[in-house]
Amino acid sequence: MAFQTKATIASFGGQLLKLTHAASTTSCDMALNLFLPPAATLNPLHKVPVLFFLAGLTCTGDNCAEKGFFQHGAAQRGIAVVYPDTSPRGLNIAGEDDAYDFGSGAGFYVDATQAPWDKGYKMASYITNELPKALFAHFAQLDSSRVSITGHSMGGHGALTLFLKNPHAYKSVSAFAPIANPSNCPWGQKAFGGYFGAHAKEQWAAHDATELLERYQGPPLDVLIDIGTNDNFYKQKQLLPEAFAAAAKAAGREHEVRIRYNEGHDHSYFTIATFADDHVAHAARYLFE
Repeated sequence: MAFQTKATIASFGGQLLKLTHAASTTSCDMALNLFLPPAATLNPLHKVPVLFFLAGLTCTGDNCAEKGFFQHGAAQRGIAVVYPDTSPRGLNIAGEDDAYDFGSGAGFYVDATQAPWDKGYKMASYITNELPKALFAHFAQLDSSRVSITGHSMGGHGALTLFLKNPHAYKSVSAFAPIANPSNCPWGQKAFGGYFGAHAKEQWAAHDATELLERYQGPPLDVLIDIGTNDNFYKQKQLLPEAFAAAAKAAGREHEVRIRYNEGHDHSYFTIATFADDHVAHAARYLFE
């Protein structure tokens, strides 16, 4: 489905486009932000690689585009950045707007199987299939053969799980403060219980980065994770990066996972902005190899 451009904003020599399109997987119109670096705006025939940034709970595609400063490093390196929304909107499902951590703004990048959420909450299919196909068909500058993924919090969970489930679809993965073991934290248990059912533990495991890492059989990994030591959600055991690190060690992949604990940093976009260039550089190492 064709995109409608709601705004075009100059950013770091390139353009930030605010877009909408009708999506069949989510049964609604979806909004997103797309950053085109200078190389892509000066020459529409010039192909640039793509980095997807998946946002966290309550966020939209606007948050990181306006506060995360990924455009700075992406402009310098000639990388487009896609900032999707975090859930369907306005499906009129009872309870979809009742809580910040379930329903609207909290799609958890899974395909729900439990009614009534199974009728539109298909964010995994949207992010891995419908959205990229639509973008590559509409924007000739975007190179479908060079795609990486990153994200924050719930979006960090999404980046890790979608990469581990589809390692050949992405050149690299990184995350900021990811919900790394959702089956064992309150946020994840609420979401998985609602989207899959309380007893569908096999489905829980299939969307849990720690569980996926334990049985991962794909190519060698190079996972970059940044967490702030002053992150309240880390302190509240919502993120559980230690479980992810333990799974890497158990799988003999401890040297393929880098978790940086950054002194004094919190869960906010201040932390993302501080380390955004590092994550763009991490992606660039694989997008341009």
